[in-house]
Amino acid sequence: MSKSKLAHLLKKEGIKQDETEIIDLVRGAAAAPAGFDGRAWLNMLSPQLNPDLEQELEELRLSFQKSLKSCAEPQSKLSEIRGHLIKEGLDGILVPRTDEHQSEYVSAYAQRLSWLTGFTGSAGTALIMKDKALVFVDGRYTLQAREEIDEKLFEVVELAKISVNEWIQKNFPLNGRLAYDPQLHPLSAVRSLSISCQSRKSFLAPVSPNPIDRIWKDQPPPPLSPIVPHALQFTGQNLQEKCRECAARITAAGADVAILTLTDSICWLFNIRGADVEFTPVSLAYAILHKDSSAELFVDTRKLTNEVREHLGNTVTIKQHSEFQSSLQQLSAAGKIIQVDPHTASDWIFQSLGGEATIVEQEDPCILAKAIKNNVELSGTRAAHLRDGIALTKFLHWMDKNAGQGIVTELDAATVLEEFRSCGQNFRGLSFPTITGTGPNGAIVHYRADPESNRTIKPGDLYLVDSGAQYLDGTTDVTRTITVGKPSGEMQDRFTRVLKGHIAIATARFPSGTSGGQLDALARHSLWEAGIDFQHGTGHGVGSFLSVHEGPQRISKNLGSSALRPGMIISNEPGYYKTDCYGIRIENLLVVIEATIDGILKDSFLEFETLTLAPIDRALIMEDMLSISEKKWLNDYHRKVHTQLARHCEPDIRRWLKDVTSPI
Repeated sequence: MSKSKLAHLLKKEGIKQDETEIIDLVRGAAAAPAGFDGRAWLNMLSPQLNPDLEQELEELRLSFQKSLKSCAEPQSKLSEIRGHLIKEGLDGILVPRTDEHQSEYVSAYAQRLSWLTGFTGSAGTALIMKDKALVFVDGRYTLQAREEIDEKLFEVVELAKISVNEWIQKNFPLNGRLAYDPQLHPLSAVRSLSISCQSRKSFLAPVSPNPIDRIWKDQPPPPLSPIVPHALQFTGQNLQEKCRECAARITAAGADVAILTLTDSICWLFNIRGADVEFTPVSLAYAILHKDSSAELFVDTRKLTNEVREHLGNTVTIKQHSEFQSSLQQLSAAGKIIQVDPHTASDWIFQSLGGEATIVEQEDPCILAKAIKNNVELSGTRAAHLRDGIALTKFLHWMDKNAGQGIVTELDAATVLEEFRSCGQNFRGLSFPTITGTGPNGAIVHYRADPESNRTIKPGDLYLVDSGAQYLDGTTDVTRTITVGKPSGEMQDRFTRVLKGHIAIATARFPSGTSGGQLDALARHSLWEAGIDFQHGTGHGVGSFLSVHEGPQRISKNLGSSALRPGMIISNEPGYYKTDCYGIRIENLLVVIEATIDGILKDSFLEFETLTLAPIDRALIMEDMLSISEKKWLNDYHRKVHTQLARHCEPDIRRWLKDVTSPI
């Protein structure tokens, strides 16, 4: 593209920014995900552009996008990092898979772990030393890591066997210096790491800028995508009300202000959404909320349209992203009492506030409020799950008719499912990369199919699909496992045990104040009876057109999880995985509600309402393993699925749905 042509078109359009500024904006747009609306990024310039200028800008964005992928070899990257360690007198450096906001899905510029090791999972940490390199992953990613990482260069370490901190305590060089980027580690993690280092008479060494950013020659810039208001019809509460609610929590904590670093907290609080990262509609930003409910938003102001400026109004003062550190320092200098969450805010935040700052270490004031959905959000998520259930049912019908032919691949199936979903009202993309695994690939808990690993689904396989979508009115996450042809007795036994665990959670009734950790054993009991288990949590919180993995609620072996409260949405997903053979998982989303016992609402007890609507494969169930109450739950659930979905389906799908949801 001719730069002079771009300059001419910009001038003709009346755009005031010079050509260099526009090119920088386009680079940032190229570093952001394409998003549901591929044209939306152009709104950062103008809602309406001349078609010739729009075409030139889009061609420029695509050319920048093609240049994003690095071609350097892992060996050369390791050598450069080790050279830096030697030069700076360091004995090791930690490379976590995260960004400055502790995001689960990170933008291209923050994909340091993937750039270095080739590992693409959503959680992991590398430890690079002069003579050794390790990548620590949890049970979801053990098999995936071994497939993606060159084990001649990196040792894959399972966190179930030894944590990063434990490894450091036992193996890090004595009297050593362990480097870390303070922007990528929350304070709580840094404190734990420091204790681990002390056991080796070593210490942590904060480094800035990040050494990997120096070595990564073709590192993308931070992403640029337009911020948009999220309508009151979906949020049920305006931003002023939310600011007042969270400001009251700041006052209760004895603080004057709270520092907000989590992108989903900020987007929830201000009723805004963005597209800076894949699968989660957020914008990279920081915020400060004052006890008088006024707030400041620190963001690249190129993302702001007139519409969103008007939406934020007088409640939120807009400041450039680069002003955040100086604003922190000003708070300290003014003697403000500052609320910061040590589990989510980076060590850099605390360093910027300085040692003289008066800090109250308390949970982000938005986390709990965001987790407890209001009636509008709950109505929205029920509507979203209805549309999602229609799409998934159409897909399962399609699989029933086509998978047994031995021509459908994992990627084919994922594409068809997304096409069905995309027809639904308010669809805005997937909520995470679809896990579409058949046979042995299904045993990889967070498997991500690619052209190299893509298997054809064959008779005799178990096929596992874990998928979800973002809708303006809700976020979904659902897993189904289906048999292609006749399953083995072992497959049926394992599936039925997983189903029994799923039913045990779905039907649980428990006192107020109960945490998810106290319920976790219910999901595992039937598996434990057979001497088997699964190495992931049973359930995670889910947002409302936000993160598909949300806290503080969860169901896991960790007993320290937050108490479950009415309005919280949580997944129910026990599983079983036989390495190199097959995987099984059954997942529905639930909402916590007040319990009704003998027709009477019991204020002091809670239970779950199942949100997800999709048939469970009866061909995989050993009926004699189910109790009468378990059969009743399954039949009631299938009756609900049929009642709510059938009228939205074509006649042939309706007939199929009636058959697969008939009582056992």
